[in-house]
Amino acid sequence: MKILISSIGSRGDVQPILALAIELRSLSQDVRLCVAPNFKDWVESLGFECLPIGPDLKQLTGGTAPRPPVKPSAEQLRQLAVHSVRSQFSVLTEAARGCDLVVGAGALQIATRSVTEALRIPYVFASYCPAVLPSPDHPPPKIGMHHPQSLPAGTNASLWEEEERRWNGLFRDTLNEERAQVGLAPVESVHRHIMTDRPWLAADPALAPAAAAAEMRILQTGAWLLADPSPLPGEVEEFLEEGEPPVYFGLGSMRAAEDTSRVLLEAARSLGLRSILSQGWANLRPADAGSDCLSVGDLAHERLFPRVAAIVHHGGAGTTTSAARAGKPQVIVPHLYDQYYWAHRVQRLGIGAAGPSREDLAAAAVASAVRECFRPEIAERARSFAGRIELHGGRRAAARLVEEFSRGRPNA
Repeated sequence: MKILISSIGSRGDVQPILALAIELRSLSQDVRLCVAPNFKDWVESLGFECLPIGPDLKQLTGGTAPRPPVKPSAEQLRQLAVHSVRSQFSVLTEAARGCDLVVGAGALQIATRSVTEALRIPYVFASYCPAVLPSPDHPPPKIGMHHPQSLPAGTNASLWEEEERRWNGLFRDTLNEERAQVGLAPVESVHRHIMTDRPWLAADPALAPAAAAAEMRILQTGAWLLADPSPLPGEVEEFLEEGEPPVYFGLGSMRAAEDTSRVLLEAARSLGLRSILSQGWANLRPADAGSDCLSVGDLAHERLFPRVAAIVHHGGAGTTTSAARAGKPQVIVPHLYDQYYWAHRVQRLGIGAAGPSREDLAAAAVASAVRECFRPEIAERARSFAGRIELHGGRRAAARLVEEFSRGRPNA
């Protein structure tokens, strides 16, 4: 089969589909990817055809910003939504032409299913987090605000209805205009249209089990983990061997306040800990690093995380899973969207702590959460929980895709 996999987002959105693509290639499938232009070189370095989609995300979301961040206006959001839908139709129509299957990963796949309908190609929607799929068991994740994870089912259901209306207001008119141009009937619910009634869930079942969803049959495969054989740089190896295991700080692709580096380093020093600070898209660099702090670029989490004392991060699905896999306690400093769900899960499982949100980030609060992680019972739970992580979710997903969608095809 010829398969297109599309994901519109940062590294945490791209890395899982690369893992899936590699597994599909091992099963003799022809795979191409649509991702943000920031990751084109990376995708092509692994031998896959890549068609860029969307804007340069680092320019859009990287760097530093004031605290609290300035929110875009309603008109800015509307214009962004219109442009996003129209550009997705254009790029994905060309990318999917001639394909036998399209996999769309992440909730921003606004046009993907419509494109596959027009081209008469099977489509699978995949989510990296259970909280993205509508359920009375949890509230909807949102950009710019969050709801407590302990709300009653009736409240959650009402919030999902409100979220559906919001998505329809942002995307439905433009989506239906584009659908009409290719002879497709209008959709009533953008959310339901994107996610289908049979979504796949690429999340670990022990860490993030699928929630009840009356109108959906969710197929949970386990997280799609990309192996990274890259050794740690020499300076990192030297730093690790020079003293006690450090605490790791990393906020991934999140935009950060200008004082974030200082706050994180101050938190580590207040506990007498050494630290490794990942620069990320915010380019976090401490002004006075000293010998007890090392500033680093992107590193293989599977090699670094088992060698640190604790992991403080933004709460992306991939980083949360990598930290759990490493058996180390973690502190999540949530910034937006599903990161609050992951903070809740880590705390509920007792394998770490929910730290302060980005708006409340302060050295004392971070230090308090890290100190909590060092309680013997939490450290022990984190160690034992590592053995429950499913390591072959990508392989299972690839095998299921081939089995389900290549039936009856010649030479399948």
